[in-house]
Amino acid sequence: MIAIYLTLLALTAAVFLGAVWWRRHPAPAPREVEWPEVMAAAAAGGYRLISTAEMADRYRQDPKNLLLVDTRAPAEYLAGHIRGAVNLPLTPTWWGRRRCQQLLATLLGPDKERLVVFY
Repeated sequence: MIAIYLTLLALTAAVFLGAVWWRRHPAPAPREVEWPEVMAAAAAGGYRLISTAEMADRYRQDPKNLLLVDTRAPAEYLAGHIRGAVNLPLTPTWWGRRRCQQLLATLLGPDKERLVVFY
């Protein structure tokens, strides 16, 4: 019986100390990504970066040929987004990308040549 109490006491102390440590050592703020890193990641992933002017021209010419994906949080999407854009909040982790993979494939449909713009 004393072993159970000691175990519970040790577990409580561990949780308390963990909470204190976590409170004093918060996660670091995300660092700002530089443009050369964005270009390198796009090249490594096989993506092509386009300017906002080029995207606007394509949108004016044929908006149905574009799949606009707003990757912000749902509240930000509801506050304002480009007409026709779908909200697909992406977390910058492998799990976030994997979770959205099937939904993105469904949105694309059979047209593999459709331009997908993430913003």
